[in-house]
Amino acid sequence: MRERAPGLSIRLKLTLSYAAFVVIVGIAVFVVGFLVLRFVPDGNLYSESGTFTPGRGDLIDVFVRYAWYAVLALAVIGLGGGWVVSGLMLRPLHRITDAARAVRGGDLAHRVDLPGRRDELTELADTFDAMLARVELTLDEQQRFAANASHELRTPHATMRTLLEVARADPDGIDLERLLHRLDLTNERAIRLTEALLALARSTRAGELSREPVDVDAVIAAVADEARPDADAARLDLAVLPGTGGIARVDETLMRQAVANLVRNALVHNIHGGWARVAVTGRDDEVVVDVDNSGEVLSRELVATLPEPFVRGAGRTRGRADGTGLGLAIVASIARAHGGHLELWPGEAGGLRARLRLPR
Repeated sequence: MRERAPGLSIRLKLTLSYAAFVVIVGIAVFVVGFLVLRFVPDGNLYSESGTFTPGRGDLIDVFVRYAWYAVLALAVIGLGGGWVVSGLMLRPLHRITDAARAVRGGDLAHRVDLPGRRDELTELADTFDAMLARVELTLDEQQRFAANASHELRTPHATMRTLLEVARADPDGIDLERLLHRLDLTNERAIRLTEALLALARSTRAGELSREPVDVDAVIAAVADEARPDADAARLDLAVLPGTGGIARVDETLMRQAVANLVRNALVHNIHGGWARVAVTGRDDEVVVDVDNSGEVLSRELVATLPEPFVRGAGRTRGRADGTGLGLAIVASIARAHGGHLELWPGEAGGLRARLRLPR
């Protein structure tokens, strides 16, 4: 952190500003009064009754003397009043500073919680609280993600090491073809998991997105054509319903991956002889992609956790070997990076209903 030279406090600067403003106003009044006195005749005047009337010189002498007294009094009042008023005005700022120091010390749960009606300081405090809440949530997600990622990556590596140790212990009795097959499957799983982790990391960097107009209907059709062989092999009915998605300004690669993940999730977590439906709808301010599928009955509590990394339909970090548990997490991150969001809810007769909302 950069070291700064000591300087005047904001309270002192405001106090001096208030005092200077009051003194300037007093001097302005003094100047106006002095200009008015120019219209008084010069010399002493006497009325017919002999009453003395002061002239311009007498009035100027008295006016200047008391005007300086008034300016000095205004300076003192400006300094004292400015110090008190600036202290009252800066009290919420001290509260925000104390909260920032607490957060710097590691207390991310601390909040400013500034009371009062809306103004510049309460908006700053509310924005700071919202930022802290976002940072705390992000750090919790990253810690949970790191723990789960290390567990998921350790599993295939430990499996490969065990297979190699067994083969090294009994080289004559090992089935080489079966060993190579299992090593190939385990290695492929580790590669898919690593690629999914990289995709998830890229999808969270919204500032690096290459946004361009994309025909959503064409992307949906291409993804469905690529997934149709897998659907036929699993005896699943995959259909793309007619719709008018229109054009969305998104990163085409990430959007294609998000749709592909939704379709793959619908095919993998399904039942024998089931179905999957993909539909896209264009609205005034957004493009909506719906992916519904049949399957087992899911609870709302479980569905709410599915966008978290490494959560599968069968439970956390458990499930089918061909899934990484990152598919829906990647979709949710891609949606957030584009200013949209992912909605999930269980189907009435089972299965999952997913809705991806992207801005026009």
